[in-house]
Parts: sequence; C-alpha cells; structure tokens
Amino acid sequence: MEFIHFLIDFILHLDRHLTDIVNQYGTLTYVILFLIVFVETGLIVMPLLPGDSLLFAAGALAAATGALNVWIIIPLLIVAALLGDNVNYFVGKFLGDWVKSKERILFFKREYIEQTHEFYEKHGGKTVIMARFVPIVRTVAPFVAGAGSMTYSKYILNCILGAVLWVVSITLLGYFFGNFEIVKKNFELVVFGIIGISVLPIVIGAFKNYTKK
Repeated sequence: MEFIHFLIDFILHLDRHLTDIVNQYGTLTYVILFLIVFVETGLIVMPLLPGDSLLFAAGALAAATGALNVWIIIPLLIVAALLGDNVNYFVGKFLGDWVKSKERILFFKREYIEQTHEFYEKHGGKTVIMARFVPIVRTVAPFVAGAGSMTYSKYILNCILGAVLWVVSITLLGYFFGNFEIVKKNFELVVFGIIGISVLPIVIGAFKNYTKK
C-alpha cells in the first residue's frame, strides 16, 4: 500500500521529484530515466509507472535548469522505449501459446489477446503507433502483439515510428511549454490533463462498445 501512495505522489509531483533526483544523482539521472521508461514499456507487470508525464517533466527541467540535455534525453529514451517494447514482444511470443491455453492469468483473459489480435489484423500496424500514446495500453500492446503472432517485420517498423513520435512530441512539449508560470504552478493539473487525454480513446471505445451492447 505504501508503494501505491509513493507512486501516486511521485507521478503527481514529478517535477519536484525529478529535480531532487537530478540534485542527488547528477548525470546518473539519465540512467534512472532510461530504466523507468524501459521498465514501463518492457515489463508487463509494471504498467503504472509514469511515461507521458515523465517525458514532459524531463523536457521542462532540461529547459528550466540546463541540468539535463534534451538532445541526450530524446535519443536515450527512444532507445529505452524500443528495448522495452522488444523485450515485451518476445516474452509475449514465447508465452503466447501458454497464455492462450489459460482462461485467465493475472489481469489477462484469453479473449483479450484474441480480440486485440483481431483488432491488429483489422487496423494494421497503426494500432502499434496509437497504443504508444495510451498509458497501460502501451505496456500491454507489445506483449499481445507477440502473443497474437503479429509478424515481427510488421511490428518493428511501427514500433520504431511510435517510439520516435511519442518521445519527441511529449519531451519537446515539456521543453517549450513546461516552464510557463501557469504550468509550473498547476503541474498536478497538467499531469491529470496528460493522463486524461491519453486515456480518452479507451473511454470512447468502451462507451461505443457499451452502447452497441
């Protein structure tokens, strides 16, 4: 329970926590950022780590203090996201048949993999790109892509494009707008706004499914 409280506080006050990390660890902060992005995208059991808000805060801190270099952050975290995605994909591929033989494992149901695979087949690789911008989904999607037997050649091209668009767009958004006074004074609201916009596609999709039923 304490970990959940810490995680919520860390996400909501990411600007302050990231500043503390930079002050304490200096250039090792790059390693910490790399590990957070890698774990969030690469380990299916860690979907709640900050992603969008971390990129935004890192970009804002780079602009405000110069303690971090945004041109190091961007390629570094693109690599972290790609490595995480690929680990997740191949774990899904390795465990795919076993997962499909079970009705439910943790929060996974067999039907989720089947439905997601059908969605991939219907909408193509752009699904991988869109999933990158949705919290939790970006952690689950690579695993399901591997478990659902999406070909690697089809997956990796969209995976690269999605990682580049995700890291570049949100980090630069923080770099150029994160230090506006209204943003700094209302960082918690900004985090909620980023999360809200990110999960909006899920809410819309769930509402459509509910109305169809």
